[in-house]
Amino acid sequence: MRILLIGREGQVAWELRRSLACLGDVVTVGRHTSPLAVDLEQPDTIRHVMRMVEPDLIVNAAAYTAVDRAEVEYERVFKINAEAPGILAEAALEYDAGLIHYSTDYVFPGTSDSPYTENCETSPNGVYGASKLKGELAIKQFDIPYMILRTAWVYGARGNNFLLTMLRLMAERDQLSVVDDQVGAPTWSRQIAECSALMIAECIDKGRFNPEQRNGVFHLTCDGFTSWYGFAERIRTLAHSLGLLTENSADVRPVSTAAYPTAAKRPAYSVLSNHKLQRQFGLRMPVWDDALESCMEELSLFRSFGEQ
Repeated sequence: MRILLIGREGQVAWELRRSLACLGDVVTVGRHTSPLAVDLEQPDTIRHVMRMVEPDLIVNAAAYTAVDRAEVEYERVFKINAEAPGILAEAALEYDAGLIHYSTDYVFPGTSDSPYTENCETSPNGVYGASKLKGELAIKQFDIPYMILRTAWVYGARGNNFLLTMLRLMAERDQLSVVDDQVGAPTWSRQIAECSALMIAECIDKGRFNPEQRNGVFHLTCDGFTSWYGFAERIRTLAHSLGLLTENSADVRPVSTAAYPTAAKRPAYSVLSNHKLQRQFGLRMPVWDDALESCMEELSLFRSFGEQ
């Protein structure tokens, strides 16, 4: 099976490059790859790569994710997050390919008090969430084998994410204020990639991606939940025990969302239910703090090796 992976520079795409390798020939493209490059703002580049690769499966791990900047870059975010997925779905139909696409908790309003299921009503608060929801709807218009995987609070050992930002700020400052009234499930990019690969493997039939009754939307986050403050405190504790921070690192104090205004409104409750994933694939994601510990242990090894 030939797999076209879009989003080479992203933290999930980085992990997917390894996780998908056992399933077939993976062709990874991004905005700055040569000789093949894909710019999701330029539909012609998508069509060109499709002609050159002729994939059996497209995995789109690229997106516009600057939530606050999206409020003022409306046109650009909708080209990348809303229009491009529809173009990919149209191309998948033309080449008889399947499509895996990643979406977000931001499609929900964040006002629930229980985990969102795939059937819960969507109602985004801002431009980013609205663009991602429109991308989902664009894919659903085409009669293709597809899976839309919604995730949240993604972090990893590379890229721009909460974990690496906290480690940097904790080393630089005496005190940090972190929001304590927004709740979600921190999810390691490695777990997203590995679970995605297992789901795809279950849907391969004679070298083709064929999910059959498992076509549709799935939630894919680590188990359990915490606040951003709880996430930060766990990072700090693990960083001390693993030698990533000294005892002189910044103290972390909880604050309300009102005390930390942002251009885009954040969901207060971002917990997604993984029951459909467990029911249809028999897969269960690890508890968020166990996954965080594994990620940070690996990060500690990387840094120790680099120092040597």
